[in-house]
Amino acid sequence: MYPTRILIAGCGDIGTALGLRLTAEGAEVLGLRRTINQLPAPIQPIAADLSVADGVPPLPACDYLVYCAAAKSRDPDTYRAVYVDGLRRVLAALPEPPRRLFLTGSTGVYAQSDHQWVDEFSPAEPDSPTGRILLESEQAAQAADCPATVVRFSGIYGPGRHHLLSQVRAGIQAPATPIHYSNRIHRDDCAGILAHLIRLDHRGERLAPLYLASDDAPTPIHEVMTWLARQMGCERKETQAVRHGGSKRCRNARIKASGYRFIHADFRSGYAAEL
Repeated sequence: MYPTRILIAGCGDIGTALGLRLTAEGAEVLGLRRTINQLPAPIQPIAADLSVADGVPPLPACDYLVYCAAAKSRDPDTYRAVYVDGLRRVLAALPEPPRRLFLTGSTGVYAQSDHQWVDEFSPAEPDSPTGRILLESEQAAQAADCPATVVRFSGIYGPGRHHLLSQVRAGIQAPATPIHYSNRIHRDDCAGILAHLIRLDHRGERLAPLYLASDDAPTPIHEVMTWLARQMGCERKETQAVRHGGSKRCRNARIKASGYRFIHADFRSGYAAEL
């Protein structure tokens, strides 16, 4: 069913979840990361540091390249080294272009802040240095010598990502007003969507150059934290604004029209699995 080889550059949490899915379905998966001892056995490790000039060794040819690196800090220089320069280093280290490049991006490229719905046709005019670097990474992917598809993820949650749960346990609640919409996607759906798009391309189906990947239910963050507090039996001790980007609502119609069905269609399903 699968092509011979898929290379996952930046094979961390999402990349590992994706790699395990793909190897279970018969793919050969190579994973690039600094600490290769953390990769499970089905994924073939390649030691690489995407953020430094000589950190990527010559790479074997692959059918698909999935670039899903994650910067360890929001410092603009770190962002550029990982998301822009690192992508170019990996592409340059391949002996030939892959059949398709998949780049994981972020809805952080949207600056909309008045509860608007955004999708693949909405203007991406980031108002932060990190957002502008993420958009530059997308542009570098689209300029590569192979077809490219960017998947913009909203706020990723799931195993090991417990910041919001920790705040609720500490008694922190977001205010009910002003309303601030939050958008999220579970780690398992991040991996599921990437695997789904690889399958479609391998079958010869036409992919779009961009997909927005977020669950079905943009929700005010106050509502999310109130629900979590009830589930965990936590009392509110203080009200604190919890702002991550502008208040917008992400529409996922394009990825759903491609045939993908969410594992966790809203925050209740995803957090219930965590709790």
